[in-house]
Formats: sequence, structure tokens, C-alpha cells
Amino acid sequence: MTEDHVDVLIIGAGASGAAIAWSLAETKMRIVCLEQGDWMNPHDYPSAHMDWESRASGPFSFDPNVRGRTTDYPVNNANSPISVANFNGVGGGTILYAGHFPRFHPSDFRVKTLDGVAEDWPVDYETLTPYYDQNDRMMGVSGLEGDPAYPPKPSIMPPVPLSKSGTMLAKGFNKLGWHWWPSDSAVATQQYDGRDQCINLGACITGCAQGAKASTDITYWPHAIRAGVELRTRCRVREITVREDGMAGGAIYYDAEGTEQQISAEVVVVACNGIGTPRLLLNSKSNLFPDGLVNSSGLVGKNLMFHPYSFIYGTFDTELDGPRGPSNCIWSQEFYETDLSRGFTRGFTYEIVRGLGPATNAATQMVSGQIAWGKDHHTSARRVLNQTTGMVGICEDLPDERNRVTLDPELKDPDGIPAPKLDYTLSENSRKMLEFSIARATEILEAAGGHDIESMGPMPAGGWHLMGTARMGTDPATSVVNEWGRCHDVKNLFIVDGSIFVTSAGVNPTRTIQALALYVADSMKQRLANLFD
Repeated sequence: MTEDHVDVLIIGAGASGAAIAWSLAETKMRIVCLEQGDWMNPHDYPSAHMDWESRASGPFSFDPNVRGRTTDYPVNNANSPISVANFNGVGGGTILYAGHFPRFHPSDFRVKTLDGVAEDWPVDYETLTPYYDQNDRMMGVSGLEGDPAYPPKPSIMPPVPLSKSGTMLAKGFNKLGWHWWPSDSAVATQQYDGRDQCINLGACITGCAQGAKASTDITYWPHAIRAGVELRTRCRVREITVREDGMAGGAIYYDAEGTEQQISAEVVVVACNGIGTPRLLLNSKSNLFPDGLVNSSGLVGKNLMFHPYSFIYGTFDTELDGPRGPSNCIWSQEFYETDLSRGFTRGFTYEIVRGLGPATNAATQMVSGQIAWGKDHHTSARRVLNQTTGMVGICEDLPDERNRVTLDPELKDPDGIPAPKLDYTLSENSRKMLEFSIARATEILEAAGGHDIESMGPMPAGGWHLMGTARMGTDPATSVVNEWGRCHDVKNLFIVDGSIFVTSAGVNPTRTIQALALYVADSMKQRLANLFD
């Protein structure tokens, strides 16, 4: 086993790890990031191949249990109706996300004050606004200024075109008098920072071979590496070590050959997502921390939040986009804020998702009966393919300590490290919200001229958003990190991923995860002289 020493050790090269590495690089400290996955070759993405749908359900599946790559770790989802969706590699989850890129709303940081549920955040929208703006420039966000659902925010590039699908459903929203707006997307609609513009490959969620979608391997990391950050791939961290004085000492990890290595550091930053971070902390046991690192509150792994997704789609009597174009084009936040007359607290966002790929569409609608088996198969398929579209409802998930991540006593990853085990139950509030979102979406589709409407909720494979398992707060008894990401128990250990979320909001979290990472980095730089006080 070899050993080396760095100033800052970052664990995880995804959305937040890349952002904080880039921001801290200006300090000229020696910064090393360990990533258990590889650099991705865009040629390998399903979107570069004709059989992209088949590849997306196998080697590029959202589900690590299906992918089964050497760089993955398995997840025990048996006690959860929603399975974890993640990706291990440089870029992390941004490799397979859709690029749907909303900000939180100001109300999302004050749900206790406004609605009497969960807790308020120790930071607010105004605090994060300059970091949202900074991240937008780094990622390259396409959108349209003036959305009445938000405070004013800048647009970097023109929005993704509405498309046939977006235009059709916008008519439905208009008939009902409900809000819609072109989506903010981390998809380049023009050449930007060395990336080419979108060419409508239509397979955003299988990795963008064009490089138009802003995954952090092609946005933050080239800048961070040029600034001096060292990124080591195929380095799977087993545990964070602890010095005799109770401070984090570094990490023990396995390299690509499975050889155990050790690295020491003055500062350790964890950026492993809402499942990987509690897994690592719970596995980092010592005499000083017998229940897992920084777990004096007992909250590491607890308050797991997904976004339960509803999925509603219909068939139209005219040709639409099918899967062509970015996965999202418009959104609606008509039902975002709490209205107790609906029967639940908080709300959700509708994300318009264009259409399904031909193979997925055919398989789905053969089950529903719209596409026939046998001799009428091709005739009925022609009446349906490229004529379906719809939306997902991204439903806010309230924190609950019973929803948690623990270490599985038997299941392990390829290096023998215990895998995470989920215990998650859909709340009654979430069930009512899902039902409401399906009912209103059905009205929208019908108003737009849709028929043969199908729905599901929650989507069983919809665990893309992993939040809350090491949450932020000012009280060490009720939180894991303080208001700027430093762990209460270990003052040279920081967490910057979605696990520090206090609440989940009703929008995709990546833009806020990255804004928080930049905010934590800035807080660290302002306190370098007394960082551990």
C-alpha cells in the first residue's frame, strides 16, 4: 500500500465534486479527486448507435443493479417501491440525466415557516442566487427570461424549441388557463464553451454523444484540471480515516487493480450523492465513531427523499416529435405551492417529456392494447408511433426519518465493501399528490386533443434524485453539517452533494446541488485562515 498527502481530498467527480474542485482550484492548494468510475467515451453512448434503446436498458441502464459495471455498486431496493438510479463515472449522474435544469423556489427553503412541515433551511434563495448564476455560466443553461413562477433570473442561451409536442400540450395548458413556460435546460442550443449545439439526437438520458448536454466531464472538469486539480479514476473509497485528534485523516481506497491504497489530506470533501455518501460515512467506523463517521445525531442515512414521479401520456391524431429533440421542452408549475384544498401539502412540477422511442413505445402500447399482436401489428403501430407525448409530475417528497439508507449485511460491491440497503415508504401526502398530478395531467392531455391516456405513479425506476441523508442545519442534534457544509462532528470534513438537502422541493435537484457546492467552496475560501475553528 502506497500513501501520499494532499491539501484537499474530494471523493466523487459528479455534479458537486466537479463544481467544488473547480472553485477551490484558485487557492492553488494541492487538490485530488478520487472517482470510482471511468472517463466516458462519447462513442460508447447509446445515442451514438442505432440500437440506443436496447443499450439504454442494459449497459447504460439508470439502475446500477441492471448495468452491473465493474465500477458500479449494487443497491438493495427490496424495501422500496422506487429503485435507485445513479451512474458511477466522471460526471456522475449528469451523464444520464435529461438536462432538465430548474432552480429551487424561494419558498422551498422555508417550508416549516410557510406550511408547518419539515424544517427550514439555514440558507435561502437570495444567498444561493450568485452561485446559481455562476453555475449557469459554467454549465451553459438554455432558457427564456420572464417566467412568472420565479424571481428574475438570467438566460445564457435561447431556450430549447417548443417542438411539436410542446406546442401541442401548451394548447392544453392555455385552454385550462394554467401556467407553462419553456424549460430551463442544461442543453446547449448554440455553440458554448467548446461544446457544440444540440442536433436533436433525442437520447439525452443515455449520454449525449454530441456533447451538447452539460455533463460535468465536459463542463467543469476540463477547467478544473487545467487549473491544477488532479482527478484519479477507478479509485473506489472504502472508508474515510480518522486521526487520533478526531479529525478526518484521508481515505483508504482500492485502485483499478483492486490494490488497497491510502491517501492523507488536510481537508476531506464528500460528494458521493444521497446514497453513496451515507454508505461511505456508515462504513467509516472507528473507536471515536462506532456508529459511523459524523453520526452523533444518529441522522446519517435517515430522511432519505426521492421525488416520486407520476408519468402520464396520451396519443394524438397527428404526428409529433417522437423521441427527437431534448427530453424536455416546457414545464408547468401551476401546482407548485401549497393549496390545502387539494388534499396535500407542498406541490410538484410538470415536465413535458416529448415522446418515447419506437421500441419502448411499441412494447408499452402492445401491453395497453393500442398496438395489436399478429397480422395487424404494423398497421396499428403506424397509427401510434411518433404520435404519443405526455409529461411527468415531479412530486416533492417530505423528509421522514423512517426512510433511510443502511449497510446491507450481505450484499457487497466488487471490492467487498458493504452495499447500501434502502428502507423507504411512500407517504400518504405523496400518494395524494401523485393522484392529483395524474388527474390534472389527464385534463391537460384531453384539452390538447389527446386520447387513450395511460399513467403510472410512482414510476418504480424513478429514483434519480437522492437527497436528505446527511442534512444541513445549525443544531448538531438535528443535522449532520452546518449552514456551510462543514460536519458538526469533524471540522475538516465537508459534504456537498444532495445528501445535505433539508427538503426536496418539487424540482430536479442538480442545479441546486451545484449552487450549494459553489457556496460551500466560497465559504471555505473566505475562512481559510480559521477553517477549523
